[in-house]
Parts: sequence; C-alpha cells; structure tokens
Amino acid sequence: MSERVGFIGLGIMGRGMAHNLLKAGFAVTVWNRTAARMDALLQAGATAASSPADLARRCDVIFTCVSDTPDVEAVVLGEDGVLAGAQAGALVVDMSTISPEATRALAAKLAERGVYFLDAPVSGGSEGAARGTLSIMVGGEAEQVARAMPYFQAMGKTITHVGKVGDGQAVKLVNQILVVVTMLGVSEALLFAQASGLDLEKTLQAVAGGAAGSWMLSNRGTQAIARDFRPGFTIDLQQKDLRLVLEAADQRGVPAIATSLVFNLYRTLQQAGLGHEGNHALIKALERLAGITVGG
Repeated sequence: MSERVGFIGLGIMGRGMAHNLLKAGFAVTVWNRTAARMDALLQAGATAASSPADLARRCDVIFTCVSDTPDVEAVVLGEDGVLAGAQAGALVVDMSTISPEATRALAAKLAERGVYFLDAPVSGGSEGAARGTLSIMVGGEAEQVARAMPYFQAMGKTITHVGKVGDGQAVKLVNQILVVVTMLGVSEALLFAQASGLDLEKTLQAVAGGAAGSWMLSNRGTQAIARDFRPGFTIDLQQKDLRLVLEAADQRGVPAIATSLVFNLYRTLQQAGLGHEGNHALIKALERLAGITVGG
C-alpha cells in the first residue's frame, strides 16, 4: 500500500515540487500559510489540510519547503504544527535551506516522538522545481532515504545521500558558496566584455563550452545580458542562505572572503529595493560601481 504524502510550503520552489508529486501519481495533501497558493494544486488533484497538524494526521510522509529556520520550526514544532499531528513511524522531510545545527535539534525532537527525519535541501531554481530536475542533497538514515526515494525521483534528477542528519544542509551551503561566487565571476566577466565592446551573446557561446562554463553562466548569464531579472531564486532568499554560510564558516574558523563580499554587494541591492529580483541581479551592484550597464 502506498504511503500518503503531505507537502507544506507552496512558494517559488514548493509549488513546482508538489505539482511533480501529483504528476507522478501520488495522492498529495497540501497546506500553505497563504491559503490562496493552494488553489492551483487543488485544481490539479491535491487535497487541502486546515493546518500542519491536520496534514500530519492524514499523512505518512510529510515534506516541508519554507523560507527560513524559524518557519520550519513553526510549522513542525509550533502550536498546530506537524509534531502535534504526526503518528509514530511517520517521516518528515525538510527541503528548506536552514541551519545544520537547527536541523539536528529538530530531528532530535521528532525522534523523541518516534518520528523519522531527513534534511533534503535542493538546488536548481524555480525552473528545476517546475521540471522535476532538481539536485537534492539528503542527510539521514539510509533506510529512510530509500523510503523517500520514489518521491525524490518525482521532484529531482540528481539525488545524493550525503551523510547523517544535518549534512544535507551543510552540502547545500557548499552549493550556495559556489552559486554566488560563480555569479560574481560571471558578473565581472560580462562587465569586462561590455566595456570591451564585445558581442555578449557570441562571447557567452565562445566560453560556455570550455573550462569557464557553468550552469550559472549559461542560465543566469544569458538572463543578465537580456536584462531579465525575474527570480529563479530571489536576492532576499539568497541573503538568508549566505547568512547561514557566514555563521557556519565563523563557527568552523573558515575564511569566506568572496562569499562575504557577495553578501555585502547584495546588501546594497536590498537597500535599493531590489531584494525581490533574481540572484543574478548581483551584476547590478558591479554596474553601479563601474557606471556601465551590461547589455544596455
């Protein structure tokens, strides 16, 4: 008998992920703090829950995908949260990006009630969420990873069991360092190309297939030269992740020089009211320093 699946958090990432669970044929119950965001999922065949506790009472495997550590703690541990309704033996899978330390503490509280836990943050932007091609990095017991695998396969393409609970979040922070520092390089390179009078599209074509190629260059670089700053992932959310990186790096005594530079460049964009734009709008911070607009 297949397990009943619940999904909490239908934002820029969660809505695509929940849709893909439905497309794969799973019976899905959903809950979102802003109820109107459930409408498209309900039309696609999902069932609505009245609270996280109500959803947990109906489901065996419960996915959460919300913005930040306090949000995860609220939907899982808060009054009328998942823990208030979850049965012993249920599995909670958190696909948000939050603190590795908070993740381990959360898992311990669930374990006291006989509820299993996996941390499974994702990468691939809203496009990956919609297409079911996300990279999913999973921390937790192998037996529970195997239990969740059919659902992961509906949502992602690269699923890696990276280690124990909390390790999924730590690997996601590695991912975010690479994303933002790569985007800094992409931005600097495009600024140089613009100042050199180069054809930006041909320049991208020339370098994308070589050693300088990357997902950020091919996907976000092309958006930047088209002045398309719609978010696959917003600056505001990226900043939340970078705070987690800098906090964890500080705890471990690791220099995070380029990451902290990007964090401060993003802060200037937030102060200018651009926090809702895509993380590739980092290029605007360099444009303002140089007085040059790329592709403009």
